[in-house]
This record gives sequence, structure tokens and C-alpha cells, in this order.
Amino acid sequence: MDRGAIRRTAALGLTVLTAAGLLALAAPTPAGAATALCPGHKVRTLSFSTGSVQVFRSGKYVCALTYPKKKSGKKTMSVSVQARGSRAVVDKGRFTHHAGPVNVHAGHRCVRIRGAVNSGSVSSGWILC
Repeated sequence: MDRGAIRRTAALGLTVLTAAGLLALAAPTPAGAATALCPGHKVRTLSFSTGSVQVFRSGKYVCALTYPKKKSGKKTMSVSVQARGSRAVVDKGRFTHHAGPVNVHAGHRCVRIRGAVNSGSVSSGWILC
């Protein structure tokens, strides 16, 4: 094989890998795949009228995602995690599938989780102490 053919083959391989990576990032994530987005194990699900917040813990880190009950079109969603004594880390905007993940280092501190979808919302108070 000559150098030109090797370069073309390498460029084609790189193009295919790049396209596959972009498709994987753009694919929607169902609620059952939350563990792929948040490390650790699920410790809570906070349900409310228009959605739910799933909370995960991995060592000293806490991660959360907000999911809507109805999966049709973009909705205003938010999720926040606040370790006691620190500022809340927030992800909010108009999303189709979920808000988050939001991951914070909590150590052994309590955390407050908040989530909202359109007009419905939930706030946990201080948990996981």
C-alpha cells in the first residue's frame, strides 16, 4: 500500500470515529440510563407533579438529575445541589430529556436538592447528613 492510500484509510477511520462519537453525544438519554450520567448508586428519588429528581452518591460526591413526567418537546427545567456551607451548583434552561447532571463534593456534609419542570418543583431540605 502506498503512502497516499494509508493516509486516506487513516482519514476515513478518523472520520468514522468522530461521527460515531458525535452521534453518541447527541443521542437522547432515557431516565433508566441515569447511572451513565451520574456515578455511584441512587439514594433518593424526589417526585413532584411535573417530574422527578434522581439523587446519586459516589463516595464524597452527590449528583442529581431532573426528569419531566411527559417527554414531549422542550420544557423549562432545573436541578441544583448545595452542600451545607457552599453555594448551590445549578443547571437550568429549556431541555427535552433532563436537566443536569449536577455533581458536587459534599464530603460528610448535608445537601439540599432542588428540581423543577415548568411550574412544578421540589426541594428536599437538608438530607444525606
